[in-house]
Amino acid sequence: MRAEEHLIEVLEEDTGKRLDIFLSDFSRKQKLGLSRMSLQKLITAGNILIDEEPVLKPHHKIKSACRIKIRVPAQDPRTLSAEEIPLKIVYEDKDLAVIEKQSGLVVHPAPGNREHTLVNALLSRFKDLSSINPERPGIVHRLDKETSGLLVIAKNNSTHLGLAEQFSCHSIKRKYLALVKGSVKFDEDVIELPIARHPQKRENMHVGYGKDSRYAKTIYRTRQRSGLFSFLELEPFTGRTHQLRVHLSFIGHPILGDSKYGKNNEFPRLALHASYLGFVHPGTGKFIEFSSDMPKEFKEFLGKNKGK
Repeated sequence: MRAEEHLIEVLEEDTGKRLDIFLSDFSRKQKLGLSRMSLQKLITAGNILIDEEPVLKPHHKIKSACRIKIRVPAQDPRTLSAEEIPLKIVYEDKDLAVIEKQSGLVVHPAPGNREHTLVNALLSRFKDLSSINPERPGIVHRLDKETSGLLVIAKNNSTHLGLAEQFSCHSIKRKYLALVKGSVKFDEDVIELPIARHPQKRENMHVGYGKDSRYAKTIYRTRQRSGLFSFLELEPFTGRTHQLRVHLSFIGHPILGDSKYGKNNEFPRLALHASYLGFVHPGTGKFIEFSSDMPKEFKEFLGKNKGK
């Protein structure tokens, strides 16, 4: 990652504006990929200079004719290393890539696990990746380790912010395929249940109504059902951690192979696959969409259990 510098001369109409707000507007117009929060961090770290003097307060009011310098230090990759891990590239251009993640691959490094992740594979495959989060270059959203399917990767910060905004306002279109335990009652239904961190099992989520709970909504459509299982298409409106797994477990139909929320092993892996992804390309403004075939394990299971 290279160090960057940007110079701005303040015009008369910008006099009196807050420094962080002015820089955030400038970043958006110039597609620098710097969020207001990241700019505030640059300010307090002494990396924003006005007439060559560092200004440390984000709320500083700027004056006309002054010259502002933005210094963006080179990111330290620390211990992240590139690894040649096979990746299935569905689509790629100068701004982003869409990949199909295999089940069993962790998306990003975590303490004690800094190797053999999707991020390590991305560092090997792509020359440029967004650096909004240096510990997770390119990563805009994630899939659980055992979940397979479509994931979009940002190659620059402007694209990253554009995609993140769509995830934030729930305009990204996503669909999943899932095999769940038991016969679901409805052909189509909406699950609206708040999700929070489990009070005892801190690595788990649960349906909860406490002060830390967050609104969560999932739509499911039944493709096939029997007395033993149901084959569903899931459409998450929100994107809470483990949302689909928690919602389905709560209504009594845990996803097959989910040892965390279902305590069942009727499937060799978590039977969840991200099959569709659609969004507005931040660079072109055009809506693009991608589909992924049903995994082989799903087809084999449905074939073996046909009519049961």
